[in-house]
Amino acid sequence: MSDKQKMRKPDPDVDLVRRAREGDTKAFDELVEKYTPKLYGLVYHMTSNHEDTNDILQDVFAKAYRALKRFQGKSAFYTWIYSIATNMTLNFLKKRNRRRGMSLDDVDLAIERDKDFIEATSKSDPVKEANISELQERLNMAMQELSDDHRAVVTMFDIQGMPHAEIAKILGVSEGTVRSRLFYAHRQLQTYLEEFRK
Repeated sequence: MSDKQKMRKPDPDVDLVRRAREGDTKAFDELVEKYTPKLYGLVYHMTSNHEDTNDILQDVFAKAYRALKRFQGKSAFYTWIYSIATNMTLNFLKKRNRRRGMSLDDVDLAIERDKDFIEATSKSDPVKEANISELQERLNMAMQELSDDHRAVVTMFDIQGMPHAEIAKILGVSEGTVRSRLFYAHRQLQTYLEEFRK
């Protein structure tokens, strides 16, 4: 057994994937249920639109189901499904950007409806609440200023807490490229939000 094989954690989804490949639709449903919240967060933070996110996720799971027989387990199911979701979202964004420029009307500023956000700010003073709301709106707008590739790495690293190595596997790039994109994206976001802090 090589060092690489020893270091790789066992895929917790092996049994579900095996059963789903054998035609057990309930096993695939379990995978969908398990990964929908994380993939929803990934896709939503890249598109900033709930309708688009729902449509993309439907397509992601349909594609994964059709391709499951070809999944060989060389990577974890988690990495494989994230790769599909990331690639489909990037393709969607390229098509959307070709059709028209991103309009702020396309960006859901859904933070105001977020249960945790409402709970956290309901006891605060109106000025603080307005500032938090404005900061969230500016952050959403700043995210839309990033290129699709840069938005993807910021979403995976900063919002979903993925390590560089996992992001590199999902995107099919080197860890150095991930770090470089993050550095550039963070600088862009910082510049964009600088005005808010003045």
